[in-house]
Parts: sequence; C-alpha cells; structure tokens
Amino acid sequence: MAQVIIGVDPHKRSATIEIINAREKTVGQGRFGTDRDGYQAMLSAGRKHKDRLWTIEGCNGIGRRVAQRLVADGEPVVDVPAKLSARARVFATGQGRKTDPVDARSVAVVALRTEGLRQVVTDDTTVALRLLVDRRDQLGRARTEVVSRLHHLLLELVPGGAKKDLSAQQARAVLGSVRPRDVVGKTRRRLASELIGELVVIDKKIKIAKQELTDLVDGTGSRLMDLTGTGPSGAARLLGDIGDIARFASRAHFAS
Repeated sequence: MAQVIIGVDPHKRSATIEIINAREKTVGQGRFGTDRDGYQAMLSAGRKHKDRLWTIEGCNGIGRRVAQRLVADGEPVVDVPAKLSARARVFATGQGRKTDPVDARSVAVVALRTEGLRQVVTDDTTVALRLLVDRRDQLGRARTEVVSRLHHLLLELVPGGAKKDLSAQQARAVLGSVRPRDVVGKTRRRLASELIGELVVIDKKIKIAKQELTDLVDGTGSRLMDLTGTGPSGAARLLGDIGDIARFASRAHFAS
C-alpha cells in the first residue's frame, strides 16, 4: 500500500483533495480548478508525496476526466465505488450529508481500508468510441433536419410532395420534374437544390463514420454486432458507455 492516499472529490469545475497517511491522519488538502492551471496545481500538490495513490469516486462518470488525466501523466489511480464512499461518510460524520472535504476524505479512507479496488487504466479506445458515436448521432440529427426542410419545399413544388424516406438521388429526381416560372417557385427550387447538396455531403460523412465505428468495434473483439438489430452505432454506444467490463464484479452487478 502507498504511504499516502489522495482522495479526490471531482466536480465539473473543481476538485477537492484530502491526503491521508497509513494512520488516516490528514497530511494535506486543497481545492483546485479543473482547468489546465488548476489541474497542474493539484498534480504538484500530490507529487510532493513520493509514494502516493490517487483515489477517485466515479471514474466512469464525473471523475472520468480527472482520472484519465492523472493516468496519462503516469499517476496510479483507483476507482472507489460510490456505495463504499457513502458508507464511509456516514460512519465518519454520523450522517450522509455531502461536503467536498468529507467526500474526499471518505474516498481516501475507503481506498486505505479496501483491497481489490479497480486500477484505472487509459481507455483511449473507449473515448474514441464515444467521440465517434456522438459524431454519428450528430450527423443523424443534421440529416433529419435537412430532409425535413427539403420535404417542406418539395411539398410546395410537387403535388403530394416526396416519399418520407428520401435519399439525395430520389430528391434530385423529384426536383428535376418541375420547372417553376414564378420567382417564388424558382427560389424554392434553388433552395431545395442546395439542401440536396447538403444531404449528399452529410450522407458521405455518415458512411465514413459508420465504417470508422465498424473498424473500431471490430478492433475491440466485441461480437455485439452479431446480434440482430445491433449496428455499429449501437455497439459503439454500449461499449463507450460501459467502459471497462472488468469493473463489474459479476453479471448481477453489471445488470444492476
């Protein structure tokens, strides 16, 4: 066990640390911003202690960012389950009321008293999966918006408009069947043509994103895409949200 344990209570804009020794005596503490300067100050405060272990609650949630930054900087980090730190907080204070210093200390105490906590490792693949699937979702929303606007214009240009599931090629064919002569009709046709161009670009990006997701999911060794109805985006979302499956002690723990 390390000579000092650094408990971290992370938030979006700040992180509070409590440093304790093997006798649970506080030997350091502080509150730091999560920007670059604040993080560097926190790292420096921790590195004043040679044999140290960083302990963070929620390394797959609010604590993920600070945990991954520490690991990337070569620091040893373990993930403390929220249930354990909450229990330690009640024992220490007689109540479950949360304060940043108490939370940070509770996390450190749990790590000192508990064996087998999960070591946090770099999860570049998981991060990449989340980034790509978020981008794919964004492209999907953009496509839906463009198609909706296109439908509205085509409905004004063509009796009955176009079918609901519309591709760029189909929209171009529909648009090619009309030759309005009035200024309003010509304007609608030009705007519809521009939207078709946007749709072509988005569809190309979606195709690229789908292939990137497929390659990345395949690279993990996962067989999620073998399941009926599970495509690259669905598989990537599951893998990205779950992260390291080893953090679950059992199937029941995972299911809960």
